[in-house]
Amino acid sequence: MSRVPLWISAGLLAAAGLALIVYKVVALGYPLLPDVESRVWTVQARFTVDSYTRPVKAVLQLPSNPPGFVILDENFVSRGFGLAVVEEEIWREAQWAIREAAGRQTFYYRAVVTPDPSVQDADTPGPVVIESLGEPFETAIETIVEQAQAQSADITSFTTEVLRRINDPDPDENMELLLSRGRSPGRKAEIATQLLAKGEVASRVAYGLDLRDGERRAMFLPYLEVWDGSSWHWYSPGSRERVRPENLFIWWRGGRPLIDFVGASNPEVEISTWRNVLQALEVAERRADLLDSPVADYSLLRLPIQVQAVYKVLLLVPIGAFLIVLLRSVIGVKTFGTFLPVLVALSFRETRLFAGIVLFVLVVGVGVGLRFLLDRLRLLLVPRLAAVLILVVLALLTISILSHRLGLEIGLSVALFPLVILTIAIERMSIVWEEVGPTEAIQQGVGTLLVAAICYQVMSLDSIEYLVVVFPEVLLILLAMILLLGRYTGYRLLELFRYRDLIRRDE
Repeated sequence: MSRVPLWISAGLLAAAGLALIVYKVVALGYPLLPDVESRVWTVQARFTVDSYTRPVKAVLQLPSNPPGFVILDENFVSRGFGLAVVEEEIWREAQWAIREAAGRQTFYYRAVVTPDPSVQDADTPGPVVIESLGEPFETAIETIVEQAQAQSADITSFTTEVLRRINDPDPDENMELLLSRGRSPGRKAEIATQLLAKGEVASRVAYGLDLRDGERRAMFLPYLEVWDGSSWHWYSPGSRERVRPENLFIWWRGGRPLIDFVGASNPEVEISTWRNVLQALEVAERRADLLDSPVADYSLLRLPIQVQAVYKVLLLVPIGAFLIVLLRSVIGVKTFGTFLPVLVALSFRETRLFAGIVLFVLVVGVGVGLRFLLDRLRLLLVPRLAAVLILVVLALLTISILSHRLGLEIGLSVALFPLVILTIAIERMSIVWEEVGPTEAIQQGVGTLLVAAICYQVMSLDSIEYLVVVFPEVLLILLAMILLLGRYTGYRLLELFRYRDLIRRDE
């Protein structure tokens, strides 16, 4: 029979599982390991105004798709004011309004952001708009632009030349005229946009924060954003070099003021920034929500907590099943049944490994002895299993009572062993003992405990439990591997020892 359909099926399953994992890690930022922490910043704007028993309207510019950051959460706080958030392509603003207010009014805006270098400005500039300033400013601008263009070759060099002239400690009369209205960094950035617009280069003024931990009175710094035909670049108005501080958080763009009021006076603004640490998984879930990703909507993490607890155990069963396939089909370990070791391993999660092995040996040993006594009564299969089940319960009870009287806590957890699992193990061992002999029965018993111990050790790893819960699509990859192992017909590892004499003879 051709193996092509098998290889195709396994390949498709593995590709689907791997694609989902890569999407979660790369696009949504899901961590591959548990307890990974992510750095987040909290930025808070607090501003107050005086109102005088009349309608008040307050407008605050908000961050809009800040490059290099993702806004995970936003909160607006005010007392008695209505709130509306207005969004355009490159700007957002919060509008608070009230019909009548008196006294000192306080407004809060808080944003939780996390660095993400993959986030870049996606907007492209529209047609360059040239604002006429009238004479003699127009003549001065034309002269400066002609001189700067003559000494530059492209947009980058033209921008550098414009900024050099703006920051020249001994400017000529044309630049002196433009600087007569102010020499602040914000004013220099506005002059640069006017000069660049005259040279048909798109630019804009952006105001940003240099995020620092514990900053109580952070200051906004103006930056010049220049479009080079494919992307935006930042320049400091006080220099002619490109800048991109690591923690530069662009708040708003354009000539709008940060805060604007109607019906109020005496505004006071306080910007605070501090750094926090969140679990990277929590950050990834928030990012998925912001992106409206269906992965977040159909995630196991969105189920109720009690349901998640159940699936945290159930999703580990395929891990144990895969290990059994390897140990039985490739290594050649003999066990009682196919999946009985996985069930025993799950029991070990409650009793712990050493106590679980001791209790398993005691209960199964006692059960097999009682099972042989029942053989003399010549019972049918179902009554015999029921009788063994009752004897197992009595054996568990006896072990628990004796261990408690002796002060041994190990016996108190014996009741956590599933009765059906112990009953099946006793019945299986008894049948093998009768049909093949005690040696084979003991070998399979030891193999069952060995495989269960290995499965327990792997299934108890926090990284494995985290992986199957956060990335359940990893089971598709396991399924693909099991399908491939299902056609394995070669020698098992332990058979090489069994047939070593024949192998030597052939050589």
